Amino acid sequence: MVSVPGRVEPVSVGDVCDRMRLTRAHVVAGAVLFFTFVIEAWEQVGLVYVSTGIAGDFGVDNTRLGWALSAVAFGMAPGALIWGAIIDRLGRRRVTVLSLLIYAALALAAGLSPEFWLFLGLRFASGVAFGGVYSVTFPYFLELLPTRWRGQGAVALSIGFPVGTLLCILVSQTLGGISWRAVAIVAALAGLWALAVLRWVPESPYWLARQDRHADAARVLRGLGADLDERTRFRIDHEAGGNRRGLRGLLRGRVRRNFFLLLLVSFTFSWGYWGLQTWLPVLLEGRGMSVSGALWFVAVTQLVSVPGYLLAAWLTRRHGRKRVFLWFVFASALGGALFGIATNAGQMYAGNLVLAFFSLGAWGIWNTWAGEALPTSLRGLGYAWVTSAILLANTVSVPVIGALMDHDVPSFAVIGSIVAFLIVALLAVIPLPETEGKALD
Repeated sequence: MVSVPGRVEPVSVGDVCDRMRLTRAHVVAGAVLFFTFVIEAWEQVGLVYVSTGIAGDFGVDNTRLGWALSAVAFGMAPGALIWGAIIDRLGRRRVTVLSLLIYAALALAAGLSPEFWLFLGLRFASGVAFGGVYSVTFPYFLELLPTRWRGQGAVALSIGFPVGTLLCILVSQTLGGISWRAVAIVAALAGLWALAVLRWVPESPYWLARQDRHADAARVLRGLGADLDERTRFRIDHEAGGNRRGLRGLLRGRVRRNFFLLLLVSFTFSWGYWGLQTWLPVLLEGRGMSVSGALWFVAVTQLVSVPGYLLAAWLTRRHGRKRVFLWFVFASALGGALFGIATNAGQMYAGNLVLAFFSLGAWGIWNTWAGEALPTSLRGLGYAWVTSAILLANTVSVPVIGALMDHDVPSFAVIGSIVAFLIVALLAVIPLPETEGKALD
């Protein structure tokens, strides 16, 4: 920082983050947000493994049960957009805390519901509430990290997904025998983790600086380990979208192209991954595997994904987001193709394990890249739209692929259609700018 007597020269938050070291404060904030993402992953599959108990308790058929299980995902899609409209106004920290607390209250009420339709409505409402934390976690963490650690940090945060899935399986198998309501109540109480966010995770200094809260931004950066004068004022790059808010800002200038590419990649990549993973137990059972064997295989798949995340984190710092993402998505498509044409159990196992290893590693990179490709003033809203595209693909792909199977479409053709979405994602990502090692706008 260049200075003259009595004056402190303005700097950008990105410049400060370029020079900042990784400190204990970053690790603590990362650990808190990691468990927040564990809760997010858990909620996506929260009651799937105790669905028989729900159906028996309420006396509903599989169709209505399916609506209940997907109600949270249905709610999260509009919820992400609703919260996205205010993330860049309220701030990352406030949205995370409010979203988790409102979710906890609604999810708890759903778990205690005496009637099915009340249960269904509260599940949907809890999904709307949860859309806030789901869409803000990664942009929030990116804006706290030193520039050189953003890739590794966000990919490491992504490991919360398999951890959350495994934790959900463990709790479901442990408490499911007591009651499905016990599982639902534990999931709801996890929303109280908002208090940990309030205690240990500071507000984004990028957001604070754009609100002209320069002293607060400087205080947060000093708390994260930056050597910064408390009188520092921060320079804002208005060319990066600093004065344009709302959807109109996302549809202008160079931001527009990146925004549409982010939506396309998010939708097609999510369809390719989630479409297969959701129906994986059914596909495995259709090939002769028992229900318990299929559940065990899903658990193993999640474990295999952890080294995929770690490899992606290690590679992205050396080779950049784009190159590693392309490698991983291409390998994912090959794994899916092998699973689709498998003629024996060994090929089936190998294909799905390759798919899990590389596709989830690619998700870790994408969670980082999708937030970095947008300017700070539009990052919250833009990432919320990206999240909604992901959730839309998750929601729509399941019944579409189910319909293909109901019409006796051969499994290799079903898998082929899924792999086609991965190929579209691979092509659409090529024009996006590389962001490794670059300060955030």
